[in-house]
Amino acid sequence: MQRFQKWFAGFLILLLTGLLLAGGLVIWVDPFFQYHKPLSWFPYLVDNQVYQNPGLAKNMEYDAVLLGSSMTTSFNTDWFEEVMGLKTQKLSYNGSYPKDLANIMDLVFDAKQDRVKAVFMAVDEGTFSADTEETKFPITGYLYDKNPWNDVQYLFNKEVLLDYILRPLADPKDKSDWAELYKPWWTDEYYSKATVLMYYTPAKQREEPLPADYFTQAVEKNMTENICPYFEAHPETEFYIFFPPYSILYWNDVRNGRELEAVLNRISCMARRMLAYDNVHLFSFLAEEQIVCNLNNYADELHYHKDVCRYITECFQSGACRLTEENLEQHLDSLEKLVSEYDYDAIWDDWYDAAPRFYEGRG
Repeated sequence: MQRFQKWFAGFLILLLTGLLLAGGLVIWVDPFFQYHKPLSWFPYLVDNQVYQNPGLAKNMEYDAVLLGSSMTTSFNTDWFEEVMGLKTQKLSYNGSYPKDLANIMDLVFDAKQDRVKAVFMAVDEGTFSADTEETKFPITGYLYDKNPWNDVQYLFNKEVLLDYILRPLADPKDKSDWAELYKPWWTDEYYSKATVLMYYTPAKQREEPLPADYFTQAVEKNMTENICPYFEAHPETEFYIFFPPYSILYWNDVRNGRELEAVLNRISCMARRMLAYDNVHLFSFLAEEQIVCNLNNYADELHYHKDVCRYITECFQSGACRLTEENLEQHLDSLEKLVSEYDYDAIWDDWYDAAPRFYEGRG
């Protein structure tokens, strides 16, 4: 019996020592950035938006943030420092809904208070029809809150230890570039008309058109609950909001679904709400024909090349493509004209169109 007790005590000591070492290693390296900014020498792998963005928001040094869906992942944040003079942290969430944007803004402003000089944000108009509480991913509460006692899920996590500490140490060539976090895997050759058309399936045609006000109520609620409160609470922060340039194939789907009037009204509602604030700078690239009509700018019907992202960044500084109360109606009319009159059948005439990408080589 005494022998067993000694053995059991030794086992407990070994177990506790192992747990303390593992937890201590996680705290020291902190691959999810919950306790401190990154160690300068460690080859961090940053590839999990849900688990790593909260810590990045809390503990990185930045003047500005880049928020939004995968429409923001091809941006290089060094451009914002070069063009705007702002050290910017990318906090993208692929497929994000307005509530996802609100959740990460809560963390950003809680961490930095009134020191956030600018928020750059892509707004995907289609997501603003969602329920105000809908999120793309479940909230990892122990990474968002300030309760140290539930951090055991992080400190004693096998995947954290193996995939985010030991693996990067063993194979540091996969370490992330801080300026290009979450960048897509597509290389330049994937950005081509042929690739886009190969994987594109047009939406089915709807018999009856959607009413113009079909999305209005949901849009108004999302703006009221998830977006506008941050404009109001942080007048010291400049918000640069943009409608991303989806390709003409996206608009083909809108047209097939007979949703154009409803979608234009959704964009109009969003724009009018945002234009009411002096600290909001609103941009739209929806009707930029040199971008959206050239499928060589895209890897699929939505995702555009980093050269386009560079152009968008420069527009934030130059003011090109900026929407105002005075030009909003003209912009919506131009978009409606483009979508309604475009020769969609001609898209399939030449799959291997050699037209150069917009802003080629600038990104």
